[in-house]
Amino acid sequence: MRAHLDLDQLSVFLTVLEAGSFSAAARKLNRAQSAITYAIQELEADMRVTLFDRSAYRPALTEAGRALLPRARRLIREAHALQAQADSIAGGLEASLSLVVDSMFPMAELTGTLADFQAKFPSVATRVHVESLGAAADMIVGGEVDIGLVISLFAPLDLLERRGSGTVDLIAVCSPTHPLAVLQDGREGLITIEELEDHLQLVLTDRSPRTREQEHGVAAASSWRLADLGAKQAMLRAGLGWGSMPRHLVAEDTQAARLVELRVDRWAGTGRLPRLEIVVARLPDRVVGPAARWLFKALASSD
Repeated sequence: MRAHLDLDQLSVFLTVLEAGSFSAAARKLNRAQSAITYAIQELEADMRVTLFDRSAYRPALTEAGRALLPRARRLIREAHALQAQADSIAGGLEASLSLVVDSMFPMAELTGTLADFQAKFPSVATRVHVESLGAAADMIVGGEVDIGLVISLFAPLDLLERRGSGTVDLIAVCSPTHPLAVLQDGREGLITIEELEDHLQLVLTDRSPRTREQEHGVAAASSWRLADLGAKQAMLRAGLGWGSMPRHLVAEDTQAARLVELRVDRWAGTGRLPRLEIVVARLPDRVVGPAARWLFKALASSD
């Protein structure tokens, strides 16, 4: 650019347009009319265009003025937003915030809270990670994220501040063409653990040493380990094996008969698969600002 742009001159330009005249803009800005005229002249000189046609009683935008108006408005909006963000940061508001969510958490329950967060803290750059099992807890313990929605079983009580955030029901499912579905369809009784053991089980796993050697929910003698819940769901639909899934994630599949819920006789001494407790967690000694405190409280259940 041949010259710098003065934001005050741009603001005067917009005020003249909104007020309808140089004199009205002067009154609105509490300045002398000569100061308004000088600011517009300087702006026109810097940009080497004429912004207003002054031949009539009231100034009217020239073709160049009309063309440049949207960008002028955008620059002033961005300048105001920049100052507001700087003021917020200076006042203690975080510049950014990071959140990890276990892949089993009902995302539909999270999106509303995140929309409210965005409306309340629009200047806070937010990063959301999705991990499974112990990997989600590891990100909190390792200080990689500010807050996490994780399975309680993998969130160490001695390291994290935790609040309840709901539960997730697991159900056993398989394809309608899978032998277990055919077996269940052909009789009134329940599927036994012994019958589950005879068929390949698809099991969710992760990279975390926290859960690497653990065998939660593994009933079959033969299993495939998958690090992605979406891949596990696709393989279940394809009939490659049976496995446990969050009820909310496969609700459409079971309704559309893409998957069949297996009625299991017993599971670890109970009549149903586990119900996972989800907690919102953070490091107790991590310094957080008002945005993180608001989000932590909003994600905690009201029970």
